[in-house]
Amino acid sequence: MTTMLIHPILASGALQFAFEKATIEGKITIGSLFILSMFSWTIIITKFRQLSIARRAAKKFFAAYSATRDPLDIKRKGENYEGAPAYQLYSRAADELDYHLKHNPVIVKDRRRISAASFEAVKVTLEEAAATEAMALEKGMIVLSTAVAGGPFIGLLGTVWGVMETFAGIARANAASLTAMAPGVAGALIATVTGLLVAIPAMFAYNFMVTTIRHITQELDGYATRYATQIEHAYVDNRPLSEELKQANEALAVSLVAALKGDENVLRNTPVFAAER
Repeated sequence: MTTMLIHPILASGALQFAFEKATIEGKITIGSLFILSMFSWTIIITKFRQLSIARRAAKKFFAAYSATRDPLDIKRKGENYEGAPAYQLYSRAADELDYHLKHNPVIVKDRRRISAASFEAVKVTLEEAAATEAMALEKGMIVLSTAVAGGPFIGLLGTVWGVMETFAGIARANAASLTAMAPGVAGALIATVTGLLVAIPAMFAYNFMVTTIRHITQELDGYATRYATQIEHAYVDNRPLSEELKQANEALAVSLVAALKGDENVLRNTPVFAAER
């Protein structure tokens, strides 16, 4: 059935005849649409591959992340989920967290934590990573939207121009007959056909990809919030200010006593000096 429908269109040579009868302006229009179509199909194939890899890798990453208890487990194990946008968020935020744990720690009951200011830096890193991944996913989509919106109009321009040339030629020849008009009109209409052939595949691909990208970006926003909350629970110093002051005073008192006695071992084990190391 499909062969029977396609065969008359191709075998009749209608497209070839129309192209041969098209004016120079029409052929330029068709050439422009062909170039736009090449860019469009390049983006379609590339984005389909990118989104397919991203969804598969994200599924694996979220499964691995859900199985962990510590926000830094995946980093410490050295696992890699390249291609998953959420993993890029995790990797950058984990690196930032690890930096502050090593260089700006807050010692709480012999365990390293980070301050609220350091946590803000981690959250900013998460937001920047989410924005970067969203822009990477949307890269190239402008070509598809241009093909969808501009393809038919470019084709229509070629058609109108071709019809105008046809009628002008008929008027000059003073021979207004169907036989005289048909070749020029056919040559003009092929520009609109080409524009639609460019726009229709781009439209379906664009709608599918926009929906998929929106789903991934919403997933990224949710993951960023979830990861920031887990970091806050596990690594941020959330003690009341009174407790922090109490610990600082106790540490200061111990260090003063040790200084008066000249006991270097006590000084080295005092949290204030331990944090400085």
